[in-house]
Amino acid sequence: MNGLSDLAALIARHAPSDGEHRTVLERVALIRSSARTEPLHTLYEPSCCIVAQGRKRAAIGDVMHVYDASRYLIVGVELPTVGAVVEASPDAPYLCLRLQLDRAVLADMMMDPAPQRGDARGSGVATATPELIDAAVRLLKFLDSPEDAATLAPLYEREILHRLLSGPSGEILRQIANGGSHLNQIRRVVAFMRRNYGTPFAVEDLAAMAGMSQSSFFEHFRAVTAMSPLQFRNRIRLQEARRLMVVEGVTAAEAGFRVGYESPSQFSRAYARVYSAPPRSDVTRMTARRSA
Repeated sequence: MNGLSDLAALIARHAPSDGEHRTVLERVALIRSSARTEPLHTLYEPSCCIVAQGRKRAAIGDVMHVYDASRYLIVGVELPTVGAVVEASPDAPYLCLRLQLDRAVLADMMMDPAPQRGDARGSGVATATPELIDAAVRLLKFLDSPEDAATLAPLYEREILHRLLSGPSGEILRQIANGGSHLNQIRRVVAFMRRNYGTPFAVEDLAAMAGMSQSSFFEHFRAVTAMSPLQFRNRIRLQEARRLMVVEGVTAAEAGFRVGYESPSQFSRAYARVYSAPPRSDVTRMTARRSA
């Protein structure tokens, strides 16, 4: 597929080193990795990841996604994710285009959003068609002519969204565009929990925020996030605690207290279940990796 070769060449040229590279295209980032990586706990924002080369694995709750040059990942709501590049080398690095999904753009493309079909899902993987790859190539060519990007690039971005809407994961995009969809009802709760992860909450209050009964809320929350509300909050808390310890040098006890755990032992047990090591050991390993 020549389109994939062209896409890989464009990403490699504009992302010459490992890591994430922002671009002059407002919602586009390029990602490169010249080696396989350890699982990284992070937060995926609503986006589409189109891989030109290599392979990545992403665990969202109890759902595992694998996507490569034949498949793309769509995420419709902010989700704690454990991601790892599983196929990459210096000669054939992992190369990915990430397009942020903008609800306003999607809603404008769907002036009369279709009724929701089936259960809401927060993420999915689907096959990348030649037409989708070709649209991605034409979008990235604006990196070589930034003077044209502001006017013309949005047209090619909309073509990519059109291709995605027509694909197997199009329902996720339609739910993003439809303000009354189950995904957007859960999305409001997710945004609240992201801002208030350290504060105790009552499930009935979250259900009321979503405009659902408690049983319906549990069902749709798990369908969207692949987690229960409690599991989701714990993942958000632990990611922030890890950041506080590794980046800001905060002690484990202080980090646990800041994110809402009632005791150091409770925090340590929860941390070890997710990161497979107690806080001090994990932070020592992470700090050594950052300084290597």
